[in-house]
Amino acid sequence: MKYGIKTNPHHTTWDRMLATWQKTDETDLFDSAWVFDHFYPIFGDPEGPCLEGWTSLAALAQATSRVKVGTMVNGMPYRHPAVTANMAATLDIVSGGRFQLGLGAGWYQLEADAYGITLGDSLTERFDRFDESVEIIVRMLTDEETTFAGKYFTVTNARNEPKGPQQPHPPVAIGGIGERRTLRTVARWADHWNAAPLEADVWRHKVSVLEGHCADVGRDPAEIEKSMMVRFSPDDLTGLDEQLRKVTDLGVDTAIVNLPSPHNADHVEIVAEAIARVG
Repeated sequence: MKYGIKTNPHHTTWDRMLATWQKTDETDLFDSAWVFDHFYPIFGDPEGPCLEGWTSLAALAQATSRVKVGTMVNGMPYRHPAVTANMAATLDIVSGGRFQLGLGAGWYQLEADAYGITLGDSLTERFDRFDESVEIIVRMLTDEETTFAGKYFTVTNARNEPKGPQQPHPPVAIGGIGERRTLRTVARWADHWNAAPLEADVWRHKVSVLEGHCADVGRDPAEIEKSMMVRFSPDDLTGLDEQLRKVTDLGVDTAIVNLPSPHNADHVEIVAEAIARVG
């Protein structure tokens, strides 16, 4: 079992988030640290403060030296896939090969409407765009040149140099539990699958669906890291212990603990103590 933390960069300050990441980096128990990719807070007051994810992550990568760094997950509609690929390669270099590329189809209609971003007129369109984007990104992170002509995106002899140190490309983490589209894309392209907190029977069912998609594309599902989010409140340590035991019993590869905002570096130690109690 591996452990990570996630600091949603909303309703917080840069100094608080930075201190939390540096404390995580100093604590060997944690393997990874994550932010989110939104422009408006997703919990609490939507008019509250919210730091941009990619910019924050680049700065946090420079302020740390050990933990893997990533965004759970980057919203595909917010940036052209070729631009995302270029940003990912650069961040892999900046982080010294610690970058993990989180990708998702997007969902937050409020910020999309405010910013004039098109999520897609239907779920079918949204996931068609997502599938095209993931293929372009992975190919541009791997190949010298990429040519792709889809319904929504076209790139022609697209270069992306220099590439990062991780080969064949930074690990791709896809978040979501949709059985027909998301998990199929995970089976085809992802190195890491992340799910929100799920009940045990639901988790087992989703894993079974993913294994079926892997069989369809001739892939060993053991190649895909499986992670689940864990909710944390400093006022409910019993609940944290129960969640950590559950993910252990389910055979989850990585538990990612979502720390509350505004961030507090002391929470890193509290979570580490809970992991020690359970482990």
